[in-house]
Amino acid sequence: MSITYTTVGELKVGSYVVIDGEPCRVVEVTKAKTGKHGSAKANVVAIGVFSGAKKTLMAPVDQQVEVPIIEKHIGQIIADMGDKIQVMDLETYETFEIEKPTEDELASKIRPNAELEYWEIMGRRKIVRVK
Repeated sequence: MSITYTTVGELKVGSYVVIDGEPCRVVEVTKAKTGKHGSAKANVVAIGVFSGAKKTLMAPVDQQVEVPIIEKHIGQIIADMGDKIQVMDLETYETFEIEKPTEDELASKIRPNAELEYWEIMGRRKIVRVK
């Protein structure tokens, strides 16, 4: 299983949560106390890991939410194929294609034989660092 569970009240800035089926990084959490007969509510603002879109979650603090399990791996670039890169995992020696990162900081470092760190989240892969 590529997800685990927590409550909305446990979410902190920098943690990850699944909103609308997309893994997101939490950037802001505000909690509001309600009146006599309600439970406290939390407003969570997060940025999609893959889409970069801003998502908001408004829910009671005791409501369960999904948290993506992030597997961190190290790979080596075998070939640059335009909009995709061929990568070999340095532990399993599995080779696969991954989308080239759009961030200039990462894209500028892409060259054959460079090592990179990639995350596997909910069956999708993303390059987070090129060494």
